[in-house]
Amino acid sequence: MTEHEQLLTQVAAKARETRPWGRPTLPEPVDAAILARAEAALGFELPPLLAELYLRTADGGFGPEYGLLPLIEGPPSDEPAAVAQYLANRESGREDPDRPWPEGVLPISHWGCGMYACVDCRSPQAAVLLFEPNADDPDHAWFVDAPSLADWLRSWIDGTGWYEEENEGTDLVPWADYSHRVTAAHTS
Repeated sequence: MTEHEQLLTQVAAKARETRPWGRPTLPEPVDAAILARAEAALGFELPPLLAELYLRTADGGFGPEYGLLPLIEGPPSDEPAAVAQYLANRESGREDPDRPWPEGVLPISHWGCGMYACVDCRSPQAAVLLFEPNADDPDHAWFVDAPSLADWLRSWIDGTGWYEEENEGTDLVPWADYSHRVTAAHTS
């Protein structure tokens, strides 16, 4: 079994044990047609590991804290699906150019108070970023939550994420690429 397959198996096992939002069961996984529709709406492909989570584990409803957002429809909470949230954030950034949302950064999980875990779908390792909207300066609203989606999932499985009570006060590293990514998007 490859490391990728082993991680997917561990995520599925943990997903069956935990229920964000008090759901009695996990949502069904999405099918390839829903994934294709989501990627067409986004204008980019999901990183392979993220796509496999939605295709094989469930359409959201598992993961740290409130769990992953559903991909395209049927939110398990009052939160919109990941695709809808991304498109709304991009539109909001066009309306308020002082707070642009970076292209390819997909919100996948809500932390509360407007904070999101997001996957940088343009990074080779699918880095997971923390968006904290309460910063006065948009350059200070983005942090690296994990260098890869695989690392982020492992920290959830192992109970070692910054959001765990015993890790309270952990300082996250600012996402240094934010300014470059939004500047490059505005000049192209």
